[in-house]
Amino acid sequence: MSFDDVAAASYDSFMGRYSTPLAALFADSAGLPDGGLPYAGRVLDVGSGPGALTAVLAARYGASAVAAVDPAEAFVAALHARLPGVDARVGAAEALPFPDGTFDAALAALVVHFMADPRQGVRELARVAVPGGTVAACVWDFAGGRAPQSLFFGALADVVEGVDDETDRVGARGGDLAALLEEAGCADVRETELTVRIRYAGFDDWWEPYTLGVSPAGRQLAALSGDDRERVRALCRERLPAGPFEVSATAWSASGLVSRS
Repeated sequence: MSFDDVAAASYDSFMGRYSTPLAALFADSAGLPDGGLPYAGRVLDVGSGPGALTAVLAARYGASAVAAVDPAEAFVAALHARLPGVDARVGAAEALPFPDGTFDAALAALVVHFMADPRQGVRELARVAVPGGTVAACVWDFAGGRAPQSLFFGALADVVEGVDDETDRVGARGGDLAALLEEAGCADVRETELTVRIRYAGFDDWWEPYTLGVSPAGRQLAALSGDDRERVRALCRERLPAGPFEVSATAWSASGLVSRS
């Protein structure tokens, strides 16, 4: 899926309130050291978007130690503006623009299920990491109905047929990411769950980001007739509390070490 036509501000409004707190949990779950990086002294964020995880890595290790790759030029431009010391490049996960063994760690947050070839993408993560380095990925638990968009997708499916609720994408269920890392030759693979809780002022605060046309959820909503959009909105309103409320979202996270052999 392409995000080339998505403004960074729109993505931040739609997913940033989840991806930002998730990024710190993800970096911790990957087992990255709190101090300096022990091997190459660099770390890579693949499918960086506007930079939620990139910012966490830059805060921990310094911007000059961080590289980021995303296929969307708008996101890379936003990264250059927000974190000018980061080596941010336009590129695809399936063909990373770096030599073998460049990074202590290669991470992919909320992107494996959007890769054209997830297996090749994860193999590339392992290729650019040093022997003994870390490879890690996380994806929302769409199959388990625990993604931020799960309630929305349920309402959408009650209005129209053939909804892409992201449940059939590789990485969207438990075991997928661990299997991909093992296929890529990683050892000591571990999988865990990461949960964030986001507070909303009310329904409109929750609904408005879906109207921005971001990701499969927003694009499918935008493609509906006005009447069908209002039906989806009404169903979502019925299924959410009236006043301030909290939404819990859980992602699967897997990490492993690149084999030294």
